[in-house]
Amino acid sequence: MTRVAFFGHDAADAAVRRRVQGFRDDGLEVTGFTMRRRDDVVVEWENVDLGRTYDGAYRQRIRSIFAGARRAAAQRDLLAKSDVIYARNLDMLAIAFLAKLLAGLKTPVVYEALDVHRLLTRRDLIGLTLRRIEGMLLKRTKRLVVSSPGFLNNYFAVYHRGQYRACLIENRLAAGADYGQRPARNAAFRVADPLSIGWIGRLRCIRSLSLLMDLAREFGPQVRIVMHGIASPQEIPDFNERIQGLANVEFHGRYRAPEDLSRIYDSLDLVWAGDFMEAGYNSVWLLPNRIYEGGYYAVPSIAPEDTQTAKWINARAAGFTVSEDLATTLPGLIRTLIADRGSIAVKRSHLLDLPESTFVAPHGELAALISDVTQQASTNEKARLTPFTTREARKPAE
Repeated sequence: MTRVAFFGHDAADAAVRRRVQGFRDDGLEVTGFTMRRRDDVVVEWENVDLGRTYDGAYRQRIRSIFAGARRAAAQRDLLAKSDVIYARNLDMLAIAFLAKLLAGLKTPVVYEALDVHRLLTRRDLIGLTLRRIEGMLLKRTKRLVVSSPGFLNNYFAVYHRGQYRACLIENRLAAGADYGQRPARNAAFRVADPLSIGWIGRLRCIRSLSLLMDLAREFGPQVRIVMHGIASPQEIPDFNERIQGLANVEFHGRYRAPEDLSRIYDSLDLVWAGDFMEAGYNSVWLLPNRIYEGGYYAVPSIAPEDTQTAKWINARAAGFTVSEDLATTLPGLIRTLIADRGSIAVKRSHLLDLPESTFVAPHGELAALISDVTQQASTNEKARLTPFTTREARKPAE
């Protein structure tokens, strides 16, 4: 059985769990080498704890690269059993390569860029240094995996052209988990309830929160704002204060995916899929998990125009897009949908017409990637040895 060493930034993160689940669903054996963002983390896979990191604590995270690499290299026998090292995000890629060096291994490495951090887009010495480090490591990887073509077109093709072989693996739901049944086509559509708008996942965008709270205040009992996930204390330090006193706003905190997804999305009419935390850069290029989760449960998304998310939505008639100024256009859309929910029903119908593979990864996608990487590594090794073998064979007989 092919074995993958998965270097992940947070063992409790839903996206990390989904990737491990995807590997295992495809018949791959996974050993995690993961950081964590809190202490009460329980994982369902064989795992090496690389230590704790903190959101926004960049100096501490730089130090954690060296400490984490030493911890991973200390498990050399376990690491050496792996056929491929799969590292998610730049700091984990650095840990993986350093651990590989310390352990004296030649295992091929795959780099998954979950997103493009704002530090990498800076035009000062910090940004230049980080991009050079990334480029140096990227040239030594066998594959670059991205979840959105926006990352390739707007970042990697600009700064690292010719230094990678890219593979697009969208943030779809993992193939083997139980998400429950998709809604029935003839299911009754809610019209009497408040219009329910969900914001699900990493709650890190202060502008998104402000827009949603403005909707709650403007429309009162006609709308219901529902939030599930972790609110970033770095990006929205006054999160609790901002949502206080609004009876039509609900914050439910952490959830487990896929276990809680059906319950969460079954109660929603719309999903907010906008993000402005890294406006003009990562926020414009990404494709968030919630468009796939919402799509599976036939809940249309709302996204700002001129983003990769809006392109995805429009290409599939999967929701609604709104132009700037959102402080005006977003309430205008909600006002229209409150008055007539027929257009939501139409979008729901479009989502149900789409094949399940639009939202759920096909079996074998990750296994095919890993198989391709191992075959390439084997071919390269043979090519490296062949010249010596050939020269030896061509020696004249004595």
